[in-house]
Amino acid sequence: MKVSSFMPAVTQMIYDMGLQEYLEGVTFECPAVALEEKKVVVKYKLEGQTLTSEEINTIFSKTKAEGGTLYYVDEPVLESIAPDLIFTQDVCDVCQIDTESVAKSAYKLPKIPELISITPNSLEDVFENALTVAKAMGKEEVGVHYIQKLRDRIAAVVDVQREHKIQSKSIMLLEWIEPLFNCGHWIPHQIGYAGGIDLLSHPSGDSIVIPWDKIIKYDPEVLIIAPCGYGIERTLEDMEFLINKPGWNELRAVKNKNVYIADFAMFTQSSAGTLVDGIECLAAMIHPEYYSVSNELRIKFAKYHDLLVGNL
Repeated sequence: MKVSSFMPAVTQMIYDMGLQEYLEGVTFECPAVALEEKKVVVKYKLEGQTLTSEEINTIFSKTKAEGGTLYYVDEPVLESIAPDLIFTQDVCDVCQIDTESVAKSAYKLPKIPELISITPNSLEDVFENALTVAKAMGKEEVGVHYIQKLRDRIAAVVDVQREHKIQSKSIMLLEWIEPLFNCGHWIPHQIGYAGGIDLLSHPSGDSIVIPWDKIIKYDPEVLIIAPCGYGIERTLEDMEFLINKPGWNELRAVKNKNVYIADFAMFTQSSAGTLVDGIECLAAMIHPEYYSVSNELRIKFAKYHDLLVGNL
């Protein structure tokens, strides 16, 4: 079986489950190991450009309004692979190529591949997606084992809260900076498992633009900034959009130095393993007195104050 994955989260899960020998084609956003080993089929018209959050939002909004897309399939590369199966997505046509765009190219192939859209809304959906991927590749038992190990890790996080009778803290996780987007889909569920509650979030639904005054009134105990597609260093470049807003310095999270910047992959990339990483890291951000993480995960988030003073 020859497989292509045009969703980075699926590519990650394929590697996590040890099924990468069947994978031949990927998208430009896929994990680094896949980009080194596999053929890149889906590409991005803005690749290589350095843009701010505001500029990216403007370009995507204009392109979408015109009925266009910033992603495209390299059809000769796809034809050279001749995949039997392609994993696509329809969660967000802003972040990644969608099924309709892939289908236009896939249906030109001499042998039309099966297209499976992975479109989760909740954390439970993500676990079911992992099983869907494994089943489609004829490795259901691998998927079952993978999911159980991840559920065990979540249970370990929850057990600490039960043992110590930890009370939930008010959290705000931002998926974008300019404009401000709250968190949606599975992220509120991650926060819940980690001992927090985000009252401005949209569980199992799309993230939406949220007014700054609502955040001021909510005044969360912990503020986590994880813009989609951004690592820590990239997010720092756009923090000026936040820190210059009226009332920033009066927020509880700012005054108590509980503002964190985190790698997006633990939240907006819906691979089951990275989302469980995110739960463990969220627990360490929300309740640092009760949780710690491995050095491998510790580099995926940092206090904004520590980044400013260079005390990483």
